[in-house]
Amino acid sequence: MVKQSIFGRIGQLARANINALLDQAEDPQKMLDQMVRDYTNNIAEAESAVAQTIGNLRMLQDDYNEDVKNAQDWGNKALAASRKADEFRGSGNAADAQKFDDLAKVALQRQISSENEAKSAEPNIQSQEAVVEQLKTGLNQMKGKLTELSSKRNELVARSKTAEAQTQVNDALGSINIMDPTSEVGRFEDKIRREEAKVRGQQELASSSLDAQFNSLEDLGEQTEVEARLAALKAGGSPAAAINAAPATPAAAPAAAATPVVNEDDFKSL
Repeated sequence: MVKQSIFGRIGQLARANINALLDQAEDPQKMLDQMVRDYTNNIAEAESAVAQTIGNLRMLQDDYNEDVKNAQDWGNKALAASRKADEFRGSGNAADAQKFDDLAKVALQRQISSENEAKSAEPNIQSQEAVVEQLKTGLNQMKGKLTELSSKRNELVARSKTAEAQTQVNDALGSINIMDPTSEVGRFEDKIRREEAKVRGQQELASSSLDAQFNSLEDLGEQTEVEARLAALKAGGSPAAAINAAPATPAAAPAAAATPVVNEDDFKSL
């Protein structure tokens, strides 16, 4: 019992895996096309069978018609022989009259045999005719079903293509989500922001360097003005004259020596 249970589970697992593989490999369009081909082949086989049945019926009908015709022919021959016998009997020729009477009897026997064969074939012909009508009706229904199947196939294939296209559109839309920081666009945006921040940092650094240079120029100008005023004072001029004597531009002043360190107490002694 344990072995049977294990083998049963193994078989069930194998069938499940095979069915899963088949489900993955199934293409709706290919499967529907195969269904249409199979049903078309079934109709072709049914047409062949119906055609064979109709052919057998036509053979029975031909045999029946031939039996009916033979019965009529033998009846006509019996009538002709009987009339000929009557003619010989009327002329007093009894031997020939008996001969044609015997021929009429043989013809009548053949007529009866042909009629019996025709009567025996009638039920078979009627049943075959009913079968043929049923087969024709069934064949027409199969053709109608094939038309419905083809239309359904076209509809399902169109729906499958639409669903596939919608899935691709949804996947494409989902792959480009600007609100998702983990998306490719979000990663590119973050990279660009870092580059922009770097550029701003470089600009700020360059700006601070220029400010330092301008500040040094201003300090140099101020020192030059002080030297000019001192020179004016030593020359006996007034502070106002020293102001007027200051050069207009720092570039025209001579280079100044290092500024000495002066304390406030030095001015008290003056």
